[in-house]
Amino acid sequence: MNPRVLIALFILAVAALGATVLAASGGDSDAVDSGSSRFEGAVMPKGFRAPDFDLRDQDGNPVSMRQFRGKPVIVTFLYTTCDNECPAMAQVVKGALDDLQSDVPAIAVAVDPPRDNADRARAFLAKQRAIGRLDFVLGSRSQLARVWKGFAIQPQTVSQEHQARFTLVDKRGFQRIGFPGNRATPEAIAHDVALLQRD
Repeated sequence: MNPRVLIALFILAVAALGATVLAASGGDSDAVDSGSSRFEGAVMPKGFRAPDFDLRDQDGNPVSMRQFRGKPVIVTFLYTTCDNECPAMAQVVKGALDDLQSDVPAIAVAVDPPRDNADRARAFLAKQRAIGRLDFVLGSRSQLARVWKGFAIQPQTVSQEHQARFTLVDKRGFQRIGFPGNRATPEAIAHDVALLQRD
């Protein structure tokens, strides 16, 4: 199928999903009012749970969303052979963690398996001086596909760059705040994580 047709279908699917979620939360009196938001990032519809998974990080340690319950999580989407936007996004995470001065988990979901493997993930983190600050969530394309779907992320393909984005997940495991990768700053992410810590 023509790559442009695939892209158009994907955009339509994401728009339809967003419309469905907004319509479902429209009558809910507890829905978040993004117009009067105190957050720097975009407030996501209420009740949009982060997808759970049982995968491994760059060191072979098990990682799942369940293990982070009780604290906010910074989630981003990177690939290990990226030379442009992904290193900058890793630095944004590091800067946010420096600003927070507290133990906040941060994970990068791999978007280019099988090239995203443990050796390359460790090398990427070492180059970014992010070892111990940011962990890669690794797996096969089929294992990661449900994670990408749950976060509405287009992975890396031969014909298309992945979606660069940050998502902040709250203490109860819900996706709360989103930032486009090229518009996020360490200060804005730290500000919103601090608010989620107090919620």
